[in-house]
Amino acid sequence: MAQFRLQGSKVLAVDLTGDAVKAKNGSMVAYEGDMNFKKMTGGGDGLRGMVTRRLTGEQMEVMEVKGHGTCYFADRATEINLVSLRGEALHVEASNLLAADAGLRTGTTFTGLRGASQGNGLFTTTVEGTGQAAIMSDGTAVVLRVTPSTPLQVDPGAYIAHTGKLKQHFQSGVNFRTFIGEGSGEAFQIRFEGEGLVYVQPSERTTFGGDV
Repeated sequence: MAQFRLQGSKVLAVDLTGDAVKAKNGSMVAYEGDMNFKKMTGGGDGLRGMVTRRLTGEQMEVMEVKGHGTCYFADRATEINLVSLRGEALHVEASNLLAADAGLRTGTTFTGLRGASQGNGLFTTTVEGTGQAAIMSDGTAVVLRVTPSTPLQVDPGAYIAHTGKLKQHFQSGVNFRTFIGEGSGEAFQIRFEGEGLVYVQPSERTTFGGDV
């Protein structure tokens, strides 16, 4: 299995001994050893992944790297966070996924109104199985725990990913800046309930109606 490690906070090093890793196309910055590279498209395994990406107009470009040695990955000097999966699923915004062990299953899942409100389509990327994945954040990510007694409200523009048995609810009527008189007209947030972890970045993506 490929071994993921960080070189600082903005470069991912992946050690390969004949195995493979899937990574964002164009994110490799250097490598040592004997490597083969293959461009993939769709971002998901199988027909369902291809169809859902076509329906949403999202085309996640991925490359597969296989061989012996070490590959180094980075993307626009963003911070990188390692996620270890042991049979569970990681739900992550496609733009925030840097790399995943090739043995992990990738696909798409329906996210409903949350995706529509962001203008990013109705689907998000899923990474499932046993292995490691690397996700990116604009600034150092915060990992917040959700329990049945402590649900979490998140700004859609700051959401990166989540793991665990969580339910998402799209809530309208208020956003965080409304409280301090700086609302931009987008009054919505995501409510997470259940048991799991939510990754939040300290910077907000531009959403369908502007900055949240």
